[in-house]
Amino acid sequence: MDIYNEIRELIFDALGVLSGEGLISPNLEYENIVVEPPRDKSHGDMATNAAMVLSKAVGKPPREIAQHLSDVLVLNKQIRDVQVAGPGFINIMLENEILTEVVRSILVLGKTYGSQKLTITKSINIEYISANPTGPLHVGHTRGAVFGDSLSRLLQYVGYNVTREYYINDGGAQVDVLARSVYLRYLESFGKEISFEEGTYPGDYLIEVGEALKSEVGDRYLDKEENIWIDYIRDFAVDSMMRLIKADLVGLGIKIDHFFNEKSLYKENKIDQTLKLLSNKGLIYDGVLNAPKGKKLEEWEPREQTLFKSTAHGDDTDRPIKKSDGSWTYFAPDIAYHHNKILRGYDHLIDVLGADHGGYVKRMKAAVSALSDDKVDLEIKLVQLVKLYKDGKPYKMSKRSGTFVTLSDLVKEVGSDVVRFVMLTRKNDAPLDFDFTQVLEQSKDNPVFYVQYAHARICSVLRKAKSSGFDVSDKKLALSDLSVNTHKAELRLARKIGEWPRVIDVAARNTEPHRIAFFLYELAGEFHYLWNKGNDIKSLRFIQDDEKTCLSKLALVRSVGIIISSGLYILGVEPAKEMR
Repeated sequence: MDIYNEIRELIFDALGVLSGEGLISPNLEYENIVVEPPRDKSHGDMATNAAMVLSKAVGKPPREIAQHLSDVLVLNKQIRDVQVAGPGFINIMLENEILTEVVRSILVLGKTYGSQKLTITKSINIEYISANPTGPLHVGHTRGAVFGDSLSRLLQYVGYNVTREYYINDGGAQVDVLARSVYLRYLESFGKEISFEEGTYPGDYLIEVGEALKSEVGDRYLDKEENIWIDYIRDFAVDSMMRLIKADLVGLGIKIDHFFNEKSLYKENKIDQTLKLLSNKGLIYDGVLNAPKGKKLEEWEPREQTLFKSTAHGDDTDRPIKKSDGSWTYFAPDIAYHHNKILRGYDHLIDVLGADHGGYVKRMKAAVSALSDDKVDLEIKLVQLVKLYKDGKPYKMSKRSGTFVTLSDLVKEVGSDVVRFVMLTRKNDAPLDFDFTQVLEQSKDNPVFYVQYAHARICSVLRKAKSSGFDVSDKKLALSDLSVNTHKAELRLARKIGEWPRVIDVAARNTEPHRIAFFLYELAGEFHYLWNKGNDIKSLRFIQDDEKTCLSKLALVRSVGIIISSGLYILGVEPAKEMR
């Protein structure tokens, strides 16, 4: 039961009644009508903007439409009262029965409650992380990894066919630098004195790679010219780094369906082929760009370049695809890569990128638009930086990388579940502060603990009830008399879990998995509130002597546990069965 959708349908039916009576125009567009929880809980169970949305089309004041609509809605047996508020909002109070029936629906449907049954299955490619294979994943990559994985889980939950993808940047100059850095560690393994030039990778993580190379090839490349060893060591180094990266991802519970190698674009001549396609569309030309904004003319040296006419597809300026030395810009292989995604038949593409890629958005969207003839959408989600704190002060961990805190450092310190949940306590494009003290404390201020504690408490209650002889199976609980749960705290909790399908829908449509974390925190709060009420009011305790009463309360408790478990699954967090 999706009570928000049900009430929305009732509103549509009521509007049909008003149309039949000639009070409003027929054939109105209802798309922008929403039903949502009121900001102030005292205003009722739900609120709708229907009257305000239709006012202009109907040609009547919103409050007048709202009153007519209220008069029809209040006649429905599921609705206890309707009130018009403010400029034309409609607040709706539901009968208790519809709230308690939410509990029954959850028990019957289990973890499928709230998931959508799509009539058309859309295929989505989500590319995330895609870190250069030059070192371990760092904290910034961690946030992108968690966001991308949770978004994938969310979209799969609502019925989309999702492919998780990692783009291996193994075709650029950075992998040559990696090879030279590994070669230095290789020399070091023979007892040679080495020094790292500026721009190389001095991190300790390459010591093992150098030693592994020695075990593999012996002294074959010792004191040899670069042209002799560069190709072999480049591939060896990239493979070594990708094994490290994949191990880190496993430790964080991150699943990748497909790894795509940039170098295949060069090897298979895909860049030339893709740009020829754009050229045939009249979108590649030789020209001179104007000076960038903020650039003094005397500092700008105009020169003819090979350009992609991205302005034809919504970009602010055309973009270079070839450097003055004839080599490709970084943008050229990216165009070819996205063309490959289009050719694989995806309906929608999502790229999860670091915040420093903000200038990349319009040009890449333009490329996808041009390559697909506007048939494939590209959505780019930017992930902001993470700052580490301890006791409210900037915190620097010991870093094996030499320059940054790694993903594995973070996971070892606080655990995978904590890392994942905390990374989703802010919207992806908002900066995030990660305080090691706060994320490990056992208090309401720690959302990870607060939600997990709620689930652990639920598991504890059900175990105790079972040991007392009660049948706590979902089948049995679904048959209980839920009308017993009449206290406002119980109804508040039932009302909250009834929001789940709407939360899922909004989160999926807006590609915002952080909404799930927010909701779970709020739900945990309602559960703990009822738990604490039971300390003062014996009739609110979950385990009662009377079987009928006990099973009804356990049904409510179990339904909350199902929703928390479903939400944590989307976040990639294992629900706690007991607190240690």
